[in-house]
Amino acid sequence: MAIDVKKNLPSGTIILKRPEKCNALSRSMMRDLKEALADFHQEKRVRAVIITGAGDAFCAGSDLSEIAETAKQENPYSQWHEDAVMLRELIDFMLRFPKPIIAAIDGPAAGSGGGLAMAADVVVASKRSSFGFPEARRGLVAGVVAPLLTFRLGASAAARLLLTGTIVDAQEAKMLGAFDELVDSQLVWARAQELTSEIAKCAPESLQLTKRLINETIGEQMLESFFAAGAAATATARTTEASVEGVNAFLEKRDPEWK
Repeated sequence: MAIDVKKNLPSGTIILKRPEKCNALSRSMMRDLKEALADFHQEKRVRAVIITGAGDAFCAGSDLSEIAETAKQENPYSQWHEDAVMLRELIDFMLRFPKPIIAAIDGPAAGSGGGLAMAADVVVASKRSSFGFPEARRGLVAGVVAPLLTFRLGASAAARLLLTGTIVDAQEAKMLGAFDELVDSQLVWARAQELTSEIAKCAPESLQLTKRLINETIGEQMLESFFAAGAAATATARTTEASVEGVNAFLEKRDPEWK
């Protein structure tokens, strides 16, 4: 499996486990992550879920090798649209998940990995972590994440991150509001577990209603209205010549040559 699941009551931990790929978000990982969350939903003793990454990264973004492989198909758009919808559904599932989700980040959280962080309720990061959305530098569009990023950080910060493709360090990510706390690398999961112990003192019904208020009632207009459009933009961008060049350049470890 692309993930590991551990239970350390009162938390449940999901570990993204593709360290050789910097935990790039593949189709199988998205399916496994959603399934693990659903299992923790059923476990009453688990009061919050911690999502973290194996190795030196949290999640470096979508699996570009899958995108490049799909480009060889006769009709790749159908698969790309399915991929974008799968990411949209995963993020929506996290936002509607009735228990708090804590992202414990040690290393890069980029692209769709940054989207996972934004879909979490609390983000604890190490001081060596980074955050950003380099899709435009790959000829791609972070369409699914853009509405959520705007909702969490505001339009100005979202525009800067999305339109420059800049990867910011942990201090700047905290200043922008993407990271809530910074700790040393060896303390990231431990701090997330401490927060889970604090969460466990709260009534589950209160937490569920609070998450619903924030993510569904307040966020409904921005998120529900634009997730579908964002998924379409993500899939459409992958059909362009710029996408082919950008993805190949990344995989070949060279600078893209834009026309």
